[in-house]
Amino acid sequence: MSERFGDVQGRSKNHRKRRPAGCERLGRTSSRSHERGTARRCSNKGVNMIAEINNQTDQWSQVEEQDDLLVCRRDTTLETLLAQPEGHRILACMQCGMCSGTCPYGEHMEYTPRRIINMLRRGFIEEVFQSDSILRCVACYACMIKCPRGIRLSDVLLPLVKEQTLIRQPEIPAELQKSLQNTLRYGNPMGESSRKRAAWVATSKVPVPIMSEIKRPVDVLWFVECYTSYYARGQDNSRAVARLFHALGVDFGILGNEEKCAGDCGQITWEPGLFETLTDYNMEIFKKYKFNRIVTGDTHAYNALRIRYPMYGFRYKLEHTTPFFARHLEKLKPKLKKPLNITVTYHDACCLGRRAGFYEEGRNLLRAIPGVKLVEMVHNRQNSLCCGGGGGGMWLDTYFKQKGMERLSERRIKEAIATGADVLAISCPYEVYRFEDALKTVPHDKPMVVRDVVELLAESLED
Repeated sequence: MSERFGDVQGRSKNHRKRRPAGCERLGRTSSRSHERGTARRCSNKGVNMIAEINNQTDQWSQVEEQDDLLVCRRDTTLETLLAQPEGHRILACMQCGMCSGTCPYGEHMEYTPRRIINMLRRGFIEEVFQSDSILRCVACYACMIKCPRGIRLSDVLLPLVKEQTLIRQPEIPAELQKSLQNTLRYGNPMGESSRKRAAWVATSKVPVPIMSEIKRPVDVLWFVECYTSYYARGQDNSRAVARLFHALGVDFGILGNEEKCAGDCGQITWEPGLFETLTDYNMEIFKKYKFNRIVTGDTHAYNALRIRYPMYGFRYKLEHTTPFFARHLEKLKPKLKKPLNITVTYHDACCLGRRAGFYEEGRNLLRAIPGVKLVEMVHNRQNSLCCGGGGGGMWLDTYFKQKGMERLSERRIKEAIATGADVLAISCPYEVYRFEDALKTVPHDKPMVVRDVVELLAESLED
């Protein structure tokens, strides 16, 4: 972890190497030779490393058969990446530019994903680190889902590049730095006391069991997360989930004040040390209790637990609330008695949609609510526009504004307004704040509100 945030996890010297092992840069003779890639050579070590890829791929294939979500080793660096199966895919990049063309902030990037791969393969990756270009990446997975080679850009390469970029930047945006400091110190980006994490439980209309108090196994360990614990609008989500759990007779419990942030944005916003600190803590807390599965309503927590935590031994069953309730729709639907009589458009969250493939579950839940008419935005499902909150974007709005960049949440809200819908339905707590703020700045004649799918379901429940 960077010394700016307490040096909880000291960086090894390997983190500061100037280019991948085996590639040495020679002096450039001209810009033309630079573009042609003639101003570099690969050492014997690099040649041997690439030659060993096939052998290591066989070894990793056995691991991936056991868990296809184990995207790379937890100790992966840019120096070791090319010797792994993911590195093999990177070397196979055909430079088609699909990733750059689909990136929502691609026009503002000096180094797009395609160019980053090109610089990495040619031994000029240090030049990428000297630019703050990668700060524009909001980890929306658009580049990854469109890549014809299946390169896991948002999962592996781009976070590693962000990490090295942070080391070399003289300073980082203050709002982002503060959120990372708060997460390290308090276990949440808002800087709220951990003793207040379960305070919302007192406002719930139904009982919310806390694991340390009930002292028994449960079927579902509900991982509430930060925004749905501390912020008023997020707590609306939590109260709705609690009501739905009770309506379905789910045996559940929460960690309460023992819970800390899952750390997804710590991992993909350049701070692996912070992420490991949170992961180690949460894994120990999970071991304290007995449960059959973990359910969370935060798509970023879901992303971290699903993609990153398996590298640290996480093997629990995991679900997000949207597909969880969709799976129980047959039992839930008869309980949805109150007609809402609204037109709704649904936003596909990046982590739940493009990364996890859940597109229809949220829509099926909305269609099950009496009096709901569902309409689609121009960009939907895998082509959905990002809200701009991922990859640290939640705390980079001021930075983006200074760079003259349009907020992605405003771009998306314009599409929602164009549908004529009364409600923009979402499945990620980040999006409540992103889109409610955007509605304050984007002109519109017809009123629109932002509601989580679970809030609409709970509103339709019979009293």
